[in-house]
Amino acid sequence: MTSLFETTWDAVVIGAGMGGGTLGRALAEAGMQVLFVEKGPEGLRSERNGLSEIFVPEARAVRGLWPDPLHVTLDGVESSFFPPLGTGPGGSSVFYAATLERPARHDLDDLPGQPHPTGGWPVSYDAMRPWYDAAAHLFKVSGTPDPLSPEPPMPLREPPPLKPAEAALTDSLRAAGLHPYRSHTGIAHVEGCENCLGRKCPKVCKMDGRSAGVEPALATGNAHLLTGAEVTRLVTDGRQITHAEVRIGGETRQLRARRYVLAAGALHSPRLLLASACEESPNGLANGSGLVGCNLMLHVDERFALWPKRGTPDTGATKAIAFRDFYHREDMRLGSVQAMGIRANYGEMVHFLKRMLALRGLSRFDLLTRPAAAVAHGLLGHAHIFVGLMEDFPYAHNRVLHDPAQPHRLAVTYTLSDELRSRRKAFRKVLRRALRGHRHLFLSMTPELNWGHPCGTLRFGHDPTTSVTRADGRAHEVDNLWVADASFMPTSMGVNPSLTIAAHALRVAHLMLEDRG
Repeated sequence: MTSLFETTWDAVVIGAGMGGGTLGRALAEAGMQVLFVEKGPEGLRSERNGLSEIFVPEARAVRGLWPDPLHVTLDGVESSFFPPLGTGPGGSSVFYAATLERPARHDLDDLPGQPHPTGGWPVSYDAMRPWYDAAAHLFKVSGTPDPLSPEPPMPLREPPPLKPAEAALTDSLRAAGLHPYRSHTGIAHVEGCENCLGRKCPKVCKMDGRSAGVEPALATGNAHLLTGAEVTRLVTDGRQITHAEVRIGGETRQLRARRYVLAAGALHSPRLLLASACEESPNGLANGSGLVGCNLMLHVDERFALWPKRGTPDTGATKAIAFRDFYHREDMRLGSVQAMGIRANYGEMVHFLKRMLALRGLSRFDLLTRPAAAVAHGLLGHAHIFVGLMEDFPYAHNRVLHDPAQPHRLAVTYTLSDELRSRRKAFRKVLRRALRGHRHLFLSMTPELNWGHPCGTLRFGHDPTTSVTRADGRAHEVDNLWVADASFMPTSMGVNPSLTIAAHALRVAHLMLEDRG
């Protein structure tokens, strides 16, 4: 342990999730000495558990769950709940459903007839495409090409054969005029694979920040992992970080490196920069633009239950189906649709109802969630749960908060915009029309924000007055600081962010290696 603090590392990576794990592996495989720093415990590879509503912080941390509640002010209503975030090697990605979808060209580029809400990303779709391919290869993504996409497909592995229920749903969606394809998922499908979507699994077939990032990095001998360590502050001498202050075992220590990489997630990374305020940076480190923590984005989930035709054998929950027929429609950015790989079981319904009540300030009605979930479970039976992921847009007033008097308090404020409500209404309308003839049931009454997909709070760009980091991921104002998590994203896109996080991390690692001289 002592030697970790006496070493001057080539790179200290703060956070060992999707972005940190991927970037750290690339640096370690190139010969750099890398230290992953994780707040959570290392845990055991034999652990298997999912996201849950356990309330004891110590019990949550042991299970790899973020131990503290998220305090949300949503449209002026205050609430708190446990977000679907992880801690420890792999971070939140060890619980994810392994969906690794590439965005469309209009998600990054400003196109005729498809104007971009921010004028376009600082890195074009064509410049990012090789990194998407590299990430798809690294994470062993399987699936089939989207038939509506005009772009060359990613290098996709052959997916396993469809089960009867999956085949029946695919056929009925095609008969309705839709264009389903096999979801792009990072699962190696090895012998005995348990298809462990949405939960931690002891097997290595699900490709996440741990199995495809941290563990291969450690295997090189060039990387080390420090767990149970919370980085509380980054200290600078002006343009350079000199050391990171780390709280471990009740003691504050210092870590020194030539390069520092923020990969703690779009909620935690900006909090660390705000907590690192000093005389030269009174509003927070790298915050000359005043945008650290701003532009928080979350997908809007439109969940619905869909039943196969009567008489179809029940072969369990499906993750195999996706379609993008309404990704961009009538000049509106809507989103993709995918099977969630979960059943509408009692536990899932209790979790969903509790969170829905909390966000509306109605936690006093918690006792009603269990009978309501029992009724819903009986009603939905063998339905398959799908979700439409609708793109969110950046607004500076939607942001992560930091209170120096309560530095550990995780808090955000978010206001639903009128345009988001309008797009959500349009998305729901086209979905309802497309599902005519199917037994289906919408599960969301009002816009449901996806608190597992936060992004955008340290956006990258060319202009230091409107962004926090440069196009290469490096902070505008700090020469040895990079960002490799979802906070770099200028827009949320209409697909899961995981593949984009991995692709960005690979690109940033490549640029760091080019610049190491």
